[in-house]
Amino acid sequence: MSSTSCFGPALSSSHSSVRSALSFRAHRLTHLSRNSRNSVIRCALFSKDMAGTPDSGLYPLHRCKILHLVRHGQGYHNVAGEKDFEAYMSPEFLDASLTPLGWEQVSNLRKHIGNNGIASRIELVVTSPLMRTMQTAVGVFGGGGYIDGDSSPPLMVAGTGKSSQDAISSSNCPPFVAVEWCREHLGVHPCDKRRSISEYLHLFPAIDFSMVETDEDVLWKPDVREKIEEIVVRGRAFLNWLLTRKEKEIAVVSHSGFLTHTLESFGTDCNPLVRSEIHKGFANCELRSVVITDRSAIGNNLPTKDFPGGIPPGPDVPSD
Repeated sequence: MSSTSCFGPALSSSHSSVRSALSFRAHRLTHLSRNSRNSVIRCALFSKDMAGTPDSGLYPLHRCKILHLVRHGQGYHNVAGEKDFEAYMSPEFLDASLTPLGWEQVSNLRKHIGNNGIASRIELVVTSPLMRTMQTAVGVFGGGGYIDGDSSPPLMVAGTGKSSQDAISSSNCPPFVAVEWCREHLGVHPCDKRRSISEYLHLFPAIDFSMVETDEDVLWKPDVREKIEEIVVRGRAFLNWLLTRKEKEIAVVSHSGFLTHTLESFGTDCNPLVRSEIHKGFANCELRSVVITDRSAIGNNLPTKDFPGGIPPGPDVPSD
């Protein structure tokens, strides 16, 4: 499972070698100016501090992908669950949809990715096949409202999921695919049970559901809650699948539990500050960008930016 880890091995160096280097530099101090002596001292202390600490990782570019991880906007189950945790058990929130505030969060994130250039770089949007994640995905990364002459199929039809939202076009945006691997913590909570795919197909016509194997939700069990260890295994399998994709920059729209538990399996070899950045929870409609690295060559992507150098092919032409 180490294939998706982004962190390199620790740098090894003996304390005796550090002391030898310091002694050698100290001997030369008598021949250097005061400014040069200060520079050498700073360099020596830096070398001593860095010896034996985790170092940066270095990997071929074609073995890396950029993921933009997004938690869905606020859902009706979030509002009720924050007041009373037992509300997550209510069938009222089966496959909960976004609240008006959730749609406002979606609008704000859409503006953000447009302003900083992320939107134009994303090659694929992967979404959990639940109402709130698909609403968030098409609202943030979709083609926006329809204009005259736009005959593309809608990513979402108007009024989907208790909303007053207009239809969202599939023009001028990356492809969307629904994947069960990145669903929320499975079982017991009705808000985490999906509807049938046949129903979704009418609501989200331009989302690709071909990777969902069954029409009805057979993964969600009313009396069995998925173990955290099982979420991590599922999350790792999902990331390994992403590594086999040809796209280099991918948006993933998922859920708090899935994202948090999956990311908590990374970063154990990092500085505590970096580890805390990886492990912190997601707010509604938060976007966090990470890099994953294919250290075990799971994918078969070839380098596209490297240049071989060496002697050009062809006959050897004599020089003058």
